[in-house]
Amino acid sequence: MPTLRSAVLVLCTAQLLAVPATHAQEANYPARPITLVVGFAPGGGTDQIARLLAPRVGEILKQTIIIENRAGASGTLAAAQVAKAKPDGYTLLMGHVSSNAMVPAIKNSLPYNPAVDFTPLTVIGSVPQVVTVPAGSPAKTIKDFIQLAKSQPGKFNYASSGVGTQQHFAAELFELETGAKMTHVPYKGSGAAVTDLIAGQVDVNFDTLPSVLPHIQSGRLRALAVTTRERQPLLPGIPTLKEAGLPDYDIGAWYMVMAPPKLPPALVEKISSAFIAAAKDPATRAKLNAISTDVVGSTPEQARKFLASEIERWSRVAKTKNIHED
Repeated sequence: MPTLRSAVLVLCTAQLLAVPATHAQEANYPARPITLVVGFAPGGGTDQIARLLAPRVGEILKQTIIIENRAGASGTLAAAQVAKAKPDGYTLLMGHVSSNAMVPAIKNSLPYNPAVDFTPLTVIGSVPQVVTVPAGSPAKTIKDFIQLAKSQPGKFNYASSGVGTQQHFAAELFELETGAKMTHVPYKGSGAAVTDLIAGQVDVNFDTLPSVLPHIQSGRLRALAVTTRERQPLLPGIPTLKEAGLPDYDIGAWYMVMAPPKLPPALVEKISSAFIAAAKDPATRAKLNAISTDVVGSTPEQARKFLASEIERWSRVAKTKNIHED
C-alpha cells in the first residue's frame, strides 16, 4: 500500500513535469486553427468585423482563424460558450457591448459573469449609432423630435433588435437625457426593426450606421443625429446629440476580442499583439473604416479597464430606468 510520503512524491513529480509541458504548449502556440466565436448572424456588423480581421491575424500568427457564428439571445449564447472554454488560446470571442455589458445589466440568469469570466485582449473599435425616422416623419431635425417626444409622452414608439441591445439602451439613455417617454418595440433582429421603421410601423430607431446608411442614402429614412461625440465622415451634415443639447450623451456599439478566464500571460500578449497589429494594418484599417468602424486597438489592460467601466455604466442606467428581465 503506498505511503503518504510516496503519494506526495508522485503528485509533486507530476506537477513538475506538467510545468515544462505547459510552457512548451504556449511557446508552440498556435499549433492548430483558432476559433473566433461571433454571437450574431453572418453578414451583421460583428460578423463583418471578425471576417475583416481574421485573414490578417492568421497571417501574423501563421495559423487559420475560423469564424464560428453562434447567433441568439443578443450574443449571450456565444459569450457563454467562450466563458466555459479551455483557456488555451484556441477559442476566442468577438465580444460586443450588448452581450458583455448591457444584457448582463438587466438579466440575473446568465450563465456567466461579464466582469470575471473573460480575459479582455483588445478593444478593436466601435461603430456609431444614428437616430433615424421614416421619411414621412413630422420631425425634420433632432430638436423637432425631442420636442415632439417630450410633448406627447408614450406616443412615439422606438424599435430595437431586442431587450438589452445597444439600440434599446441608446433609447433609454435618450429618455434619461431629454425627459421624454417613448414606448419600446423590441424585434428579434435589426433587419426587421429597420423594415418596420421604413414602413412607418415604428417612429424612431437608434441603430448602427452600417445598418441604416443605405436607407438614409436612398431617402427612405431620415437621419436626425449621431450618437457619438463627433460627427461622422459618412454623414457630415448630421449633428451629434451633444450639439442638440445633450452634453453627456455618447454611445456606440463596441467590439472587443476576449478569451476565457485565466488565459496565461504569454498567450494574452501573443494574441492581443496579433489582433492589435491586424486592426492597425493600413489595408485592414481602411476596410474597417469603410464600414464605419472607429478603430482603437487597445492594450489588454486598457481593454480590462474599459470593460469594467462599461459594465458599471450600463448597470447604472438599467437601475435608474428600472430595466430588468428574469
